[in-house]
Amino acid sequence: MGTNQHALDPVTIESLLREMVDRDAVARFPEPEFRLKQHSSYDRRSVSPDEPEGWFANHDHNRDETDRNFIRMEENGGQREWVLMEHEGPGAIVRTWMPFRDVPEDSLIRFYFDGSSEPGLEGNVCTLLNGSGLFPYPFAHPSLLSAVSFFPIPFAKRCKVTVTKQPFFFQFTFRAYATGTPIETFTLADFEAAKPLVEEVGRRLLGPQSTGTGQNLGFDGKLATGQEVPLDLPTGGAAIRELSLKLGDYSDPGITRSVMLKMEFDGKETVWCPGGDFFGTGIGLNPFQGWYRTVSEDGTMSCRWVMPYRESGRIALVNLGDEPVDVQLNAVVGDWTWDERSMYFHAAWRGQYPVPTRPFSDWNYVTLKGRGVYVGDTLTVMNPVETWWGEGDEKIWVDGEAFPSIFGTGTEDYYGYSWGGVSADFYEHPFHAQPRAHAYNKHNRKTTNERNTKGYNTETRTRSLDTIPFGTSLQLDMEVWHWAECDMAYGVGTYWYADAATTSNREPDPAGAVKLLLCPMRPVPE
Repeated sequence: MGTNQHALDPVTIESLLREMVDRDAVARFPEPEFRLKQHSSYDRRSVSPDEPEGWFANHDHNRDETDRNFIRMEENGGQREWVLMEHEGPGAIVRTWMPFRDVPEDSLIRFYFDGSSEPGLEGNVCTLLNGSGLFPYPFAHPSLLSAVSFFPIPFAKRCKVTVTKQPFFFQFTFRAYATGTPIETFTLADFEAAKPLVEEVGRRLLGPQSTGTGQNLGFDGKLATGQEVPLDLPTGGAAIRELSLKLGDYSDPGITRSVMLKMEFDGKETVWCPGGDFFGTGIGLNPFQGWYRTVSEDGTMSCRWVMPYRESGRIALVNLGDEPVDVQLNAVVGDWTWDERSMYFHAAWRGQYPVPTRPFSDWNYVTLKGRGVYVGDTLTVMNPVETWWGEGDEKIWVDGEAFPSIFGTGTEDYYGYSWGGVSADFYEHPFHAQPRAHAYNKHNRKTTNERNTKGYNTETRTRSLDTIPFGTSLQLDMEVWHWAECDMAYGVGTYWYADAATTSNREPDPAGAVKLLLCPMRPVPE
């Protein structure tokens, strides 16, 4: 990381809150530059892919005194504390995740800043992070059996996080800035002073609007089988600021996988993705609302990613299905001033059937070479049995590191909830959602205690302060870790910004998309 830090304004609670809702900022390589890191309770036997028994070990918690999936234990004023996260250097915590099931209700979480022996922030281990304590909803919230917080906690020199009772599962995701980056450490006084901005940003997160105005362009008509319909965008420097797609009939849920979205900027195709995977609905129409995307009950799927280009842009729809489709496509294109930090928006798709669950394996979402910023994904799995499928951890390598700097504790934890077999139900939040699980979505909520994840399960996560910048490479794998031996189907849409020279290992795969629609677990029309 190289930046003239002395020319930059300091990173503060307020600057991070403003950045959280600045979609233009996500489309530029970050300044000051940082790398995203994570400290979690992953199983410490996971050392190398060359040692599969340890690499896929699943004891990623601290259920009793013999477990050691944390940094260390220490004494502070005669009280024992478990150190869960510790970082030397300037940074900012931008996401925390901890389940509240089976966690001691009287456990305290403490944040020590810049080498101080006294915590600069302290609270109940669950309520501080679930929206009922200091950090309000939607910054912190209870998802399905988990407390998740996106409230930014900056620190100038060092941060240590401890709990006063045996920890269970945990993830602390933070930005690591270069030495010398000016940062104002979190204080309760600064938090109080920022409350008007907190309220404003919270309202914007819950009532998302597109960023800026522009010219409306669109297509409204029938898309024949095999047909591609292009939509050319205005020439010159500009950016798509909102994009929406509505399909005429969702009675066949496979329609969201068979209508493809393509985009080309400055002569290079950067987007090839099924509509459902692009907008986060997965298979069929599963309404939810997020900061970047909304799937409405009337069938309109929209996104508010800012997608800039220098000279030219084109959007196209392709019908890979065996029936004509009525489509309504609309784009709002506004101004953009291109600079050396501007990047192109990308979206890609990978699908596979069968995906055997034995032996355990890592399933690659995407591998990127060059400079860019990873901003989200939507995973749809097709599970042939009731048994829980998502014990697998995310493993994210950045810039050729020897061990992933982000190593998770389970697929459901990555997507912001916990106990997937129990939590087969709908939930939504500005930055992550489970639009569908088993038979349940926003309009068919779970009312029993059944543990059934059979069928289609869709998980989605988008990133704001927790984007993942990379200078030379990024590799994101998700473990295939199922409690049963069976064959699954996986399909994932991935989203990132990158320079023109950055490459990925994903190519358009129309045959693969059609194959998944024809697999034994194909969606059945209503």
